[in-house]
Amino acid sequence: MEMESDTFDRLDLRLLSALELNGRASFSRIGAVLGVSDQTVARRYRRLCAEGGLRVVAVRDAQVLGHDQWTLRLRCVPDGAAAIADALAKRPDTSWIGLASGGTEVVCGTRPRSPGDRDDLLLGKLPRTPRVLEIRAHQMLHRFHGGPTGWLRKLGVLTDDETAALRPTAGDPATGPARIAPEDEPLLAALERDGRATYPELQRATGRSEPAVKRRLAALLASGAVHIDVEYDSALLGFPVVAALWITAGPADLHRVGETLAGHPEIAHAAATAGPSNLVATAVTRGTADLYAYLSGPLGHLEGVRHVEASPFLRRVKQLIYPRPAS
Repeated sequence: MEMESDTFDRLDLRLLSALELNGRASFSRIGAVLGVSDQTVARRYRRLCAEGGLRVVAVRDAQVLGHDQWTLRLRCVPDGAAAIADALAKRPDTSWIGLASGGTEVVCGTRPRSPGDRDDLLLGKLPRTPRVLEIRAHQMLHRFHGGPTGWLRKLGVLTDDETAALRPTAGDPATGPARIAPEDEPLLAALERDGRATYPELQRATGRSEPAVKRRLAALLASGAVHIDVEYDSALLGFPVVAALWITAGPADLHRVGETLAGHPEIAHAAATAGPSNLVATAVTRGTADLYAYLSGPLGHLEGVRHVEASPFLRRVKQLIYPRPAS
């Protein structure tokens, strides 16, 4: 695959793909697989963080944990969307936020920790916000693509052998349902700030011994309750157009359409939802012409799809836990 970026090159993309696959792999391990020195990996990593918006963080998997997940579409008065998005970004239960539809719509992912948090947002604060004109709430029912399965691997910049060499070592299989205990919170708080925090750093953050930290983190990752994810600015990789897709499929076609979407190279996330449409997806493309080609081609010709609405993002306000720095 050819890069279309004046800032980053194929090695940067290969490094990002390696981190998406194994965000805690050492620079020496990544360098050995990619065929460069660990100093080169470290230098590229620091530049991606400084200029490409790269962050490696731990993410709690709401689907595995059995927690509610919602995607909200908030239609706002023209001068209200940005302020509402910024206010939502400060909430710990929002996971990502974007401005769409010419700046009059806020699209938001939320993972309420409790029914009380959900009701506070959906039944309390948002309906009482005068600049919010309409609320459409889509509850996630089933994830087809996304979460621990990243989008970059679809670009195919790592060989099968490189992927196998980078893949995390499988921990002991989980012996019960995935859960996060109260005593895990200091560990997760540290990893949500920096998913590559060293074991000595995690030891200091938790007050637990280094072997205990290693065992517990391995157990959390093996259970699927937590995964290490990467955030980056896709525009700097030559993919500036990101759009939310609201798709309606026939009930009998829903699962097949979702599985097919998951295999499309443009799709970074796809899920079945309850709400005004029964599928929500995120498309990433090189430009508006490519988005049109996808909507009118592979998606438009997909049997069972009855309706599609696309909402290109003007700005991503929050990704992977934390608000994005103002640009």
